[in-house]
Amino acid sequence: MGQPLPGVLGQRLEHIVQSVAASEVASIGDAYSWREVSILLADLRGFAAIAESYPARVVLDTLNRCFATLTEVIVQHYGTIDKFMGDAIMVVFPGDQAAAHDHARRAILCAVQMQLAMDELRQKHRAESVPEMYLGIGVNTGKVMTGLIGCDLYRAHTIIGDEVNLASRIEAFSLRGQVLVSQSTYDLCRDFAECGPPVQVYMKGKAESVHIREVKGIPSLGKFVPHRELRRSARVEVLLPFAYQIVSRKTVLATVETGTIHNIGYDGALVEIDRPLPLYAELKLAMNLVSLGYRAEDVYGRIVDVREDKGRWLCGVEFTSMTRQANEKIRLFVQMLIPSYVPVAPSREPGQAPRINSSAQEAAVGDVEDGAVQDRRRFER
Repeated sequence: MGQPLPGVLGQRLEHIVQSVAASEVASIGDAYSWREVSILLADLRGFAAIAESYPARVVLDTLNRCFATLTEVIVQHYGTIDKFMGDAIMVVFPGDQAAAHDHARRAILCAVQMQLAMDELRQKHRAESVPEMYLGIGVNTGKVMTGLIGCDLYRAHTIIGDEVNLASRIEAFSLRGQVLVSQSTYDLCRDFAECGPPVQVYMKGKAESVHIREVKGIPSLGKFVPHRELRRSARVEVLLPFAYQIVSRKTVLATVETGTIHNIGYDGALVEIDRPLPLYAELKLAMNLVSLGYRAEDVYGRIVDVREDKGRWLCGVEFTSMTRQANEKIRLFVQMLIPSYVPVAPSREPGQAPRINSSAQEAAVGDVEDGAVQDRRRFER
């Protein structure tokens, strides 16, 4: 516009020009250069289930709206979008000479702001009866190779290195509405961000365990990651048999194992199984809600708590993805076991009998129904 850049923007441009002049940034003829950066990966949770339940146009419009909102936040915090990957986005926060390690703070602040923006967007979606989407975010800091790859026909700038892989693994551990960071990122921001205690996890490709932390917010700026009400939904006690399969690297393993659900809510359950599973392990669950004549399948969850009890293992599972119908049925199942529940007859055509899913007969019907009755009596007393 023919005007000088104001303040910090002018300084940033000056440092970029100086870096290029000093050959610190790779040119087209250079293979790569090493730089310390912070990498943010964000993924829309449950997108596959939403894509199966809504028309393609609605899904694409919703996805575009989410990415447009997130892009605005990223630009505000001087992040560089490396790529869109289906329902995920990868962002790089490079450092500069003027503010060493400032990129880590900008990455964490951006992640918190992204969750706040998604929370506002969900409220709009709820009012418009549009599918609600949640975001899981992982952040890592370290040195990577950066440069141009490709040929004369197509060339793109990218970053490569083990730190990128670690950021991707951390993002995979994040739950809906959660921000997780590596120890290296936390070390640079411990006086800036409020984080939870370290959690030790094992990741593919790493010989030793790594520590990750959940970001709660930025107290000095009054910005905090929204606490989802779904996490605090009503829980009812049941004795409900279920089957599960372990999900490894987005592949559902063939082995089917069984357990018992001790309590269940809209967004999670406490389950009992025969053997311990690692924290943050992902499962695919199936359960027969016999009182509704419905078999809930394709319900995905992640283990968020593990403890031993008399040779058995109790695991807290938070649901991460399910079909819209399964979500509605689980909510109804929980509501029916709450004392204040008032049944409403389902609408159907005159003379039409209620639909009963024949696959519901596969469950241990007596155990499920007896547990449900006992729970209802316990609540009523």
